[in-house]
Amino acid sequence: MDDIQTANTLFTVLTFVANVALLALVAVAIVSRTGSRGQSVAKQVVGHVGPYANRFALGVAITATAGSLYYSEVQHFIPCELCWYQRIVMYPLVAVLGVGVLRRDRASFWYAAPFVAVGAPLALYHWLVERVPSLSSSTSCSAIAPCTVPYFEKLGYITLAFMSMSAFLLIGELLLIGRAYNRMSPEVTT
Repeated sequence: MDDIQTANTLFTVLTFVANVALLALVAVAIVSRTGSRGQSVAKQVVGHVGPYANRFALGVAITATAGSLYYSEVQHFIPCELCWYQRIVMYPLVAVLGVGVLRRDRASFWYAAPFVAVGAPLALYHWLVERVPSLSSSTSCSAIAPCTVPYFEKLGYITLAFMSMSAFLLIGELLLIGRAYNRMSPEVTT
C-alpha cells in the first residue's frame, strides 16, 4: 500500500506543479496585453521556454501515459469509459510529439493540437462528472468502473481526471509557446 500512496503523492505534486506553471504562463499571456513592458516579459518567457517547449510537452505526455499505465497495469485500477477516451487522445501525443522533437518539425503544433483540443474538454467533463454524478447519465459507464467515483482524491480536487486535464492543458500551453517561439525566430529550428 505504500507504493500507491507514494505514486498518488508524486502525481499530485506533479499535477500541482503543472497547474502552477500553467497559471504562470496564463498570467504572462495576460500581462503581454498590458503594454510594451508586458510584451517584453512575454518575449523573454517565450525566448527561454520556446526552444524546449516541444520537449517539455513530450515529457508531460510521457509522464501522463506512464502514470495511467502504472495505475491500470501495476495497481490494477480498472479504467472507466471516460478514462479510456482520455487515453485514446493522450497516448498518441507521445508518438506525435516524439516524432516532432526528433525531426525538429516546426509544424508539430498542428499535429498535436487536435489531440489537446479533444482531450482537455473530455478530461474536464470527466472531472465534472466526478463532482456532479448526475451529469453521467449521458455516458454508459459500468458498475465495475464507474466514471462518477474517483479512485482517490488529493487536496480536495485532484483526481485522475484532473491530472489528465492538467496534462492536456499544460501540453497545449507549451505547444502555443513553441509556436510563438517559431514565429519570433523563423530561422531557428526547435
